[in-house]
Amino acid sequence: MENQHLSETKAASSQEVEKLQEDASAIQIEDQEKEAKAQNIGHGDTEFDNKLDDISDVIKDVKDGRTKSDTDAEINDNVIGDSGLAQAKTETEVEHVGQEYSGDKVEAGRDFEHKSEEKNLDDNSGQDDLAKEENVGRGTESTDMDQKADEIPNEDSNLDPVFDGTEIPGMEANRSTSIRKLDGDQGSPGVVEKAVALKNLVKEKSAVAVSTMLRRLSGKSDEAAVDSFDDEGKDISDISEVNEAKLVSEKPAEKSAWNPLNYIKKSSDADAVNKTGQKDSITDGPPPPIALKGRIILYTKLGCQESKIFRLFLRTKRLRYVEINIDVYPGRKMELEKISGSTSVPKLFFNEICIGGLSELKNLDESGKLDEKIDFLITEAPLFETPSPPFSGEDDISSTGAVDELALIARKMKESITVKDRLYKMRRFTNCFLGSDALDFLSEDQYLERPEAVEFARKLASKLFFRHVLDENLFEDGNHVYRFLDDDPIVVSQCHNIPRGIATVNPKPIAEIASRLRFLASAMFEAYAFEDGRRVDYTSLHGSEEFARYLRIVEELQRVEIWDMSREEKLAFFINLYNMMAIHAISILGHPEGTLERRKLFGEFKYVIGGSTYSLSAIQNGILRGNQRPPYNLKKPFGAKDKRSKMALPYPEPLIHFALVCGTRSGPALRCYSPGKIDEELLDAARNFLRSGGLEIDLTAKVAHASKILKWYSIDFGKSEVEVIRHVSNYLDPADSEILLDLLASSELKVVYQPYDWGLNC
Repeated sequence: MENQHLSETKAASSQEVEKLQEDASAIQIEDQEKEAKAQNIGHGDTEFDNKLDDISDVIKDVKDGRTKSDTDAEINDNVIGDSGLAQAKTETEVEHVGQEYSGDKVEAGRDFEHKSEEKNLDDNSGQDDLAKEENVGRGTESTDMDQKADEIPNEDSNLDPVFDGTEIPGMEANRSTSIRKLDGDQGSPGVVEKAVALKNLVKEKSAVAVSTMLRRLSGKSDEAAVDSFDDEGKDISDISEVNEAKLVSEKPAEKSAWNPLNYIKKSSDADAVNKTGQKDSITDGPPPPIALKGRIILYTKLGCQESKIFRLFLRTKRLRYVEINIDVYPGRKMELEKISGSTSVPKLFFNEICIGGLSELKNLDESGKLDEKIDFLITEAPLFETPSPPFSGEDDISSTGAVDELALIARKMKESITVKDRLYKMRRFTNCFLGSDALDFLSEDQYLERPEAVEFARKLASKLFFRHVLDENLFEDGNHVYRFLDDDPIVVSQCHNIPRGIATVNPKPIAEIASRLRFLASAMFEAYAFEDGRRVDYTSLHGSEEFARYLRIVEELQRVEIWDMSREEKLAFFINLYNMMAIHAISILGHPEGTLERRKLFGEFKYVIGGSTYSLSAIQNGILRGNQRPPYNLKKPFGAKDKRSKMALPYPEPLIHFALVCGTRSGPALRCYSPGKIDEELLDAARNFLRSGGLEIDLTAKVAHASKILKWYSIDFGKSEVEVIRHVSNYLDPADSEILLDLLASSELKVVYQPYDWGLNC
């Protein structure tokens, strides 16, 4: 029985030896392939042969019948030692990349195979454990080799890691299956360089695509278009460089947790920072005035230089005052003569005390007594004798005039007929009425026959009280659908000069309205704009009686006749209206802090003028630029069937860009324009803007720093950048113009556009 058991043990041991030989051969072949790819065979062969001899000795010991525990321990030690050999081998190979193949390792493999074939085991002790320990040892070897492989530097040790979003956390722990690929890459530097270049390209394009998508999602394509010019002009390469720097600087552990939403988050954070900075810049105005219980009254008149000095002095002292312009309020001349004995201006009052003119004010300031007067104002409230500020409607003729009987009939008709939402030609229109209903009312109210009622209704329509919803006709009997002017959804939601419905006063001529508007704007610009119109005191302006009068004047534009205006009248009227309309928009909407808010200011804040709606963009691009496309837009403001196109100038007037002020710091200065001198005044505005920083020349660097306005509206000045610069050189100082033209002639001039400051000009 014992002999039979011994024979079975020997047979099992023989099978184990054969299995061990096959596994050892597989390990050897794998190592040879790996070393061949690394081109580093021929080092450390003696040490490896010694290890193989140790394994053969272990096999002999097993054959001689050593105990299971001793065999397991020794085999485990030898296998682990073999793993350490592999680690040392890998380090040695990396240090000697590129050496020639010696073939010694192949001979070592052959010797190992020859020696293994001569061994036979008679004992099966530890059969299963041997297999398990061998597998564990091989796994340990692979893990250790992977750890060493991870420490292998690339050919360019200074190359920053490139993250392409393909790695996942914990990848390093599962790389034992990619040892051959890693070692193969070490011998292929060209492949590595191409891969790095490809990753950099994908990363840069991805960053550009994400930033472009975010800009387009922000809704920058709008009617105004001006609001997005600064962003459109931004160099894409700058964006990609910033994003690349951010990505490369991240740690590998952080890069592995890649999430595309991080780009959106970073962009939102950047926008928040920009908005915060912009808010700070908006509030960076003059310091707040001193709190006074008393009242300061300053009497002035238009075009008075001493009045300008008075205003500047009071602002410097941080004293808030009420200005009474005796040209705007002629009734105050008698009051001034009564309380001071003279109508000469400027004249200053602290409560009921008359300080006097400019010379008296200087004497008080030099003697130090002015501070005592100011202290008196801080604590003492005004008495009854103190001149009062202008009251609402004082000396104002805006709301005066003959009552329009047609307006009263139209109002009565609106109250009598059914006005509701209706379907017309498969479309739904809000707040409409039928032509037949209107005729029923007119026939009964005005005692007219049906044909006479039709003519009367057409007369009402021609006076712009109502219109056909699709402009198909002036007025017809039947089921045609019409809508009152003040019921139009755009008028209701976006127009700000029709707060009380249709005006009931007869429309005044446009020349008269334009004259009063120009006169009032001049007074407001003198009183509330400073630094030659570059800055505006919006708080005082919005709270003034002059601004309230302006709001009453623009209500008269609802049904005014504007079709017969000349070119000069259009230029002066619409430039002045644009500038005042922008001030009105800022008072209602606030200063726009971003793209979407600028879109609302330029495209959605409107007036009703002559029965049609006009935004700031429609005035600028539709009328003053001759119905030209706004920059970066595909459509013209007025379509072919738009009756507003009749108001467009026959050709664009480029100098209007130096006169239109939308409340930004990079815009031109505020001033008024008159039809009689409009061309001279526009030339003066162009010279003032360009010579005050709109176009600066660096002769040393041969660079012209131009305002972004010249880029956005370049088509108005010339067909190319050279033509644009040549055009505007006419408005520079003669010396600067000559230098600029010489640089243009030598083709050495480089044009750089200045960043546009959208901050409020306060």
